[in-house]
Amino acid sequence: MNGVGIIMSIILGGLAGWIAEKIMKANIGLLTNIILGIVGALFLNFILSLLGVITAPTYLVQFIVAIVGACILIFLWRAIRGRA
Repeated sequence: MNGVGIIMSIILGGLAGWIAEKIMKANIGLLTNIILGIVGALFLNFILSLLGVITAPTYLVQFIVAIVGACILIFLWRAIRGRA
């Protein structure tokens, strides 16, 4: 996550993963929520940077990016496993 620090990345990642779990109606655990939130934020920040979009290094923007990124990862996981 851009500019929010390690501890805040874990906290925001956990919350974002939990919200993504509720939005996507997935049944995953706390550790997976944290991982999905952090990896989702990294993934979407990377994709946005390829498209030329630079996200602000603020908590709210990175939180939203993490939620959307985690939802995308859950969707992709389901599509790969054949449950989409």
